[in-house]
Amino acid sequence: MERNEIKIVGAGIIGISTALELQRCGYNVCVLDRTGVASETSAGNAGAFAFSDIVPLATPGIVLKAPKWLLDPLGPLSIPPAYALKITPWMLRFWRASWRDRYTAALTAQAELNALSRDALERQIKDVDGEPLMQRDGQLQLYEGAQEFRASLDGWELRRKHGVVFEHLESPGAIAEIQPGLDARFTHAAFTPNWMNTTDPYLWAAHLAQVFRSRGGVIKQVNVLALEQDGDGVRLTMPNGSLHADRVVVAAGAWSHHLARTLGDHMPLETERGYNTTLPQGAFDLRTHVTFGRHGFVVSRINGGVRVGGAVELGGLNLPPNFKRADILLQKAAKFLPGLKTDEGRQWMGFRPSMPDSLPVIGASPRAANVVYAFGHGHLGLTQSAGTAALVAALVSGKTPAVSMKPYAPTRF
Repeated sequence: MERNEIKIVGAGIIGISTALELQRCGYNVCVLDRTGVASETSAGNAGAFAFSDIVPLATPGIVLKAPKWLLDPLGPLSIPPAYALKITPWMLRFWRASWRDRYTAALTAQAELNALSRDALERQIKDVDGEPLMQRDGQLQLYEGAQEFRASLDGWELRRKHGVVFEHLESPGAIAEIQPGLDARFTHAAFTPNWMNTTDPYLWAAHLAQVFRSRGGVIKQVNVLALEQDGDGVRLTMPNGSLHADRVVVAAGAWSHHLARTLGDHMPLETERGYNTTLPQGAFDLRTHVTFGRHGFVVSRINGGVRVGGAVELGGLNLPPNFKRADILLQKAAKFLPGLKTDEGRQWMGFRPSMPDSLPVIGASPRAANVVYAFGHGHLGLTQSAGTAALVAALVSGKTPAVSMKPYAPTRF
């Protein structure tokens, strides 16, 4: 095999997973990142491989609910007033994505990518001896009362049709057998037993990076500012010079659209700012990943401690963090988990790179065939990392990808 040199811009979980897969295919791979391995969003997420989360954020009727949410600056979905005008074009595309035709297509594409990613992750875990960093404890999606539970049933039926395994629990006692210590308001739940978490998303990405390096891969801390077609290859511009690569993969998360723009590709990528608080060991006897869907946050086990986080703040990359959002989530968690110890928490904010239809961009640039995009995974970057790596490797190698690439095409907007 011709050993082309490939440079990957971005050392988050998508970039590192893609580097490993391309390396496995026989390519010389160098990863470039301005801050280092998993030092941005990949470091502090909830650690979930959420393969059952196939429903896009843009669901039919969501625009009718959005005004109520957006008026609450600390609610599960908000837009800071200073950012409202700038995000209007994205919101219009989001509204169009919620129409029944596009929603159904996006759900199917999300389900296919998640199924592919689940199988690819199992291969990845085996390849890198990663089982000690996995937690196979399932997930509880909780509901407050029969009415809220019944309203969720259509969504669960869609999951069933796409192969998601789950069990409905219709009493606090049945819920307590899986996760004791919940407030009595949660009367119904759905349990997805095949849900997985990593013990720590940063440690998982760092482990993959270590394996990549041990096999001859290179990771450099470099700030790539622009890309341009350079003969049969690509030139990468940095503050103090430039580099050349036969091919480039852009996996820079929420910063990816800035690089795409230097090639003339304009992507409607926005930034969902997510907040969390990580509590130390002993904070709560958490036995499974718990989702409070109505309130827009989750509670997960990280290194024996507890991470409380979620919500959506569409606020871009430059506004200062609003850690009142993390405070609100922690206060709610204390009510919902009455025994939760909230002392000594460590707050964090990260940038989820999100497209209006909740699907990532995976495919070659229409203006530079030697540049492949792999970004925009929203809440599912960790979940879809191994699957995205497999798709990118197929595209680079000239093989037929395992799923249709049309739903993820850079040109779809």
